[in-house]
This record gives sequence, C-alpha cells and structure tokens, in this order.
Amino acid sequence: MRIVFATDLSAASEAAVESRTCLECLATIGVREVHLFTVVPDTVGSGLPGLDSAADAESALRRQRAVFEEAGFDVETHVARGAPFRRINGLAERLPADMIVVGSRGQSPLRNRLIGDTVRNVARTAVVPLLVERIDPADGTHRVAHEHLFRDVLYVTDFSDNAERAYDFLPRLRGATRRVNLLHVRGSEERTGESAAAPHDRLQSLAEDLSVRMGVETAVNVRSGSPKTEILAEERRVGATVTLLGARGQSRLRRLLLGSVSESVIAQGNANVLLVPPASVPPR
Repeated sequence: MRIVFATDLSAASEAAVESRTCLECLATIGVREVHLFTVVPDTVGSGLPGLDSAADAESALRRQRAVFEEAGFDVETHVARGAPFRRINGLAERLPADMIVVGSRGQSPLRNRLIGDTVRNVARTAVVPLLVERIDPADGTHRVAHEHLFRDVLYVTDFSDNAERAYDFLPRLRGATRRVNLLHVRGSEERTGESAAAPHDRLQSLAEDLSVRMGVETAVNVRSGSPKTEILAEERRVGATVTLLGARGQSRLRRLLLGSVSESVIAQGNANVLLVPPASVPPR
C-alpha cells in the first residue's frame, strides 16, 4: 500500500509520526511506501513567523522522514504551496495513493494548518480512504489517542452503497484488527416501518462473514435515535480505536453532502476515523 501522510510539522503531527506502535499498525496492513507531504500556504512568506519558505519545510521534513525510514518504509517527501486540502487530495490522486493519513486534535482549539478546517475539507473531497488520527494534547504535550490504530473497529452502516464500500475495505485491516463492532442506527422513519430484528439480522450476517474472512471477534448492535449521538455513544461503549464510515456525496457536491454525521464523528469523537469515499483508487 502507498499512503500520503500529511503533516504540518507541528508537535501534534510529530506525535503521530513518532509512535512506533502506530507505524507498526500501518506496516501490518501492508503500507510500504509513504509520501510525507506538507503544504506551505500562500500567505506564508519570507519574514513571517513559522516556516519562511518551501526550503525550510523540506529541512523540517527530514526528521520525520528519518523516523519512517528507520521503521522500514520507503519514503518520499513533498512540499507544495496553496490550499492544503486541494494539494493533499491532488497528490493522492496523482500517485495514486491507497490512503491519506492526517492528524486531528478533535475538540481542542484548532489552529494548525492540517487541523480543523483542513481535515474537514480533506474529508469532504477525498478521492481515497482517509484516516484521521486522533491526537491528544493533554497536559501541554501531544500523544496519539490510540496507538493501536485498527485494533477495535466500530463499523457503522446504514446498508447503503457507501457503507458497503467501507465494509469492503475492512479485510485490508486484517492482522491489525482484533475485534469489529457493527452498528446500525435506526432513524425515525425506519423505527415506524420495521422491527429492530431486521437490521440486527443483517448485521449478524455481515459479522459472521467477517469472522470467517478476517478471523476476528465480532459483535453487533442496533440503536435508535440521532445517528451522530448514537454513533459517538457506541464508540465510547465499545472502546473503539477507529470508527469506519462510508462518505456520502460525489464530485463537487461532496462539500455539501458529506453530512453532519460524518463531520460530527470526526470533530467530536474519541476514536480515530477511517472514512471511505464513494469512489476510491482500486487496491493494488
């Protein structure tokens, strides 16, 4: 697998890079090639605080590159100017990459260039699966919230084509995953139209398939209520290290159609988020 690892060269990004366990998780799912990428916004120029030029960014990338190379990855570095989310997705599409990895500090103040708005915009326009790695800025330091990135997966499905694409990605996590919890949230219309037994049976069928294909423990649950509220509650209940979702919408409409559910899970959740877009680069 080939990934684009987007970094703003901040302490939060360094925490994502320097976790040996996180890097081992990436290697376990087959990542071999890392394209370490940072974007210098057009507003950053000579004499301003922070990075003064693309050359400074290249220099700053060397330490992070060394960490990946020491862990056994093949690494290339890239520096670009412009809107970060456009440059990140552009590189992923050109390579092509199998996944984009970005760091996020979730509900804390969102000030770094690859935190907050950029993560949201990458999610809205991603051309390949996106892993949002949660960074915990507790006590003035930064560390990854879950070192075992894919150990406990919460797979959320509304049984749509988008959710099915996310389900098809699950076997790629084999070896790094211990348990998959499958969740369906019944909306108000569904609650009046059928019993909870029907979606439970559909989840159970998927769970049995995963047990055979991945050799993992599985559990299923059907909740009723607001999807974003119930997803976040289930995430906490099962101790998920990553929540797997299928993104909605296509092309230019993705910015409008990603939806409040995915954005709320990315912004407010405690687990990492793996978002699979409607159309992704075919696996190699």
